[in-house]
Amino acid sequence: MQQKLFDSLVNEVFGKQSGELASLLFGKRNVNEFLVAKKLKLTPNQVRNILYKFSHLGIVSFTRKKDKRKGWYTYFWTIDIIKTLLHIKKGLGDELRNFENQLKARENKRFFVCPVCKTEVTEEQALLYDFMCTECGSVYELSTGEKVLNELKGKIKSINNKLAVINGELAEFEDKRQKAWIREEARMKKLATAKRKRTRAKRLKEKAKFKVKKTARKIKKPRKKKHKKHKRK
Repeated sequence: MQQKLFDSLVNEVFGKQSGELASLLFGKRNVNEFLVAKKLKLTPNQVRNILYKFSHLGIVSFTRKKDKRKGWYTYFWTIDIIKTLLHIKKGLGDELRNFENQLKARENKRFFVCPVCKTEVTEEQALLYDFMCTECGSVYELSTGEKVLNELKGKIKSINNKLAVINGELAEFEDKRQKAWIREEARMKKLATAKRKRTRAKRLKEKAKFKVKKTARKIKKPRKKKHKKHKRK
């Protein structure tokens, strides 16, 4: 995945500071938290607060190492790109459903707007106040809501584009994971086959050795004839 795209998505969902931190972890493993703090010009506690938030969401993992001289622990962090994308995808999905519901309501209901205050209300709210603005007393006018509709449609289109990109990246990651799994499975099968061959060869060798011993036991050595001693008369 391109880091620029990743940074853009993280910045939008988590904010600039969190996005910069995630960017430093991108494509790396076990990054020293003090190094992150130094590069971002933040205190270690500020960095930890962001990382703990990520950890709570399950998108980062860590290992720790104890300083034998000072006695404290240093944490080393790794970001999981796939889990981060899945979390972003979930957030965008919730946002998309919200905008789609707003668009549906706009298309099926009537809205009224105050010509002076420019505040907009639903038809039910307008009826409740006899179509009079509660702020300035002006009469509400029927709102076409064209601007709001266009804004909602634009936001929906933008989110769908981002989701398409994320789905493409996730599909690519899954494809790589499947290929890696297939390679690993083939390697394990090869090792298992080699092990079976070695075991079979060992058994055959032991069996052949046993046969030789068995045959050797069956073959008896010829007895030496004893010569009778003739007694002298």
